[in-house]
Amino acid sequence: MRNKRILWTVAGVVALLVAGAGIAFALRGGAGSSGNTAAPGPVPSSAAPAPSNAPPPPGADITGPLDLLLIGLDTRVSIPDWQPHADAIMLLHIDEGLKSGYLYSLPRDLRVDIPAYPKNGYGGGRHKLTEAMAYGSEQAGTDKANVFNGYELLSRTISKYTGIKKFDAGAILTFNGLSKLTDALGGVTMTIDQKVVSHHRKPDGTARPLRPGGGDYVGPQATYLPGTRTLVGWQAIDYARQRYGLPNGDYDRQRHQRQLVKALLTKAEAAGLATDQAKLRSVLGALGDTLVTSGTRTPLEYAYALRDLKPSGLTSVSLPGSSVFSGGGYIGEQLNSTGLGFVRAVADGDPGAYLAEHPELRSK
Repeated sequence: MRNKRILWTVAGVVALLVAGAGIAFALRGGAGSSGNTAAPGPVPSSAAPAPSNAPPPPGADITGPLDLLLIGLDTRVSIPDWQPHADAIMLLHIDEGLKSGYLYSLPRDLRVDIPAYPKNGYGGGRHKLTEAMAYGSEQAGTDKANVFNGYELLSRTISKYTGIKKFDAGAILTFNGLSKLTDALGGVTMTIDQKVVSHHRKPDGTARPLRPGGGDYVGPQATYLPGTRTLVGWQAIDYARQRYGLPNGDYDRQRHQRQLVKALLTKAEAAGLATDQAKLRSVLGALGDTLVTSGTRTPLEYAYALRDLKPSGLTSVSLPGSSVFSGGGYIGEQLNSTGLGFVRAVADGDPGAYLAEHPELRSK
């Protein structure tokens, strides 16, 4: 078994889409439309184009379309034997030409058929999507998780559900890693669309303690009021991870997570990370030993390929769904026919036409 580390790094605009900072195993992108033969290399500055007789920059052969998978990981390190779960599941489809794309989420509690995974003997079954990561991560004879295997089973599960044959690249991020990335960029400016009260943090950013003897958290709560605000790392992550007390629960949280990704992209663009190698490496250095890169296609290759993808070129899409109950108890979520139709349109390669017919799916 190969022992890989999962990668989350910043490589220009693509940094927030196909790599990141936190724990991370380098996830090899499939060959597919992007190919897999180019050698790693630096991001050339747009101000200093290569001579006409020079070989094309690494990543120049990546033309799209691309499908990318972004996973927010819940590790629960305080709970013995806890297997990692996929707490946030975002997908990014980038159109051919790599100048526009669609960012959308799948509910973590989506009821899906998880395929068998012979690597660890998991037999398959119908469960919540978040649990695919856990079932794949389990290793017989040890409580240590193999997150690379967990990602592999999760991506197979999503492919089976959506019809998307493969993902060209993927990223796994933790709350701590994404917080560090936000701070390395100097914070983010976000338009908060509804009042959000933190379940996890006090106003000063410290953790809220559990009630003595067990139960819920207690004490004062950080609160995020509507309006345009600049958030530091812990605030941005805290805002984006809340679902309790929101009118639409996890569906509101999914929207806030996509808002954060676009805000980080906007900040990366403003900082010139897509074309300024020195600035890029400065941000990478701020991540310290949490940064590991490897794989057939490097983040720098994707940074070059996606140099013309702007935040304004990304459309955030909300997929409507509803809760599923059995025997009077909650067992998960399901997308309605309109939401499921969008993911099928992505798999068929024409999400733009479907969205034109269903403009209500565009996130406000």
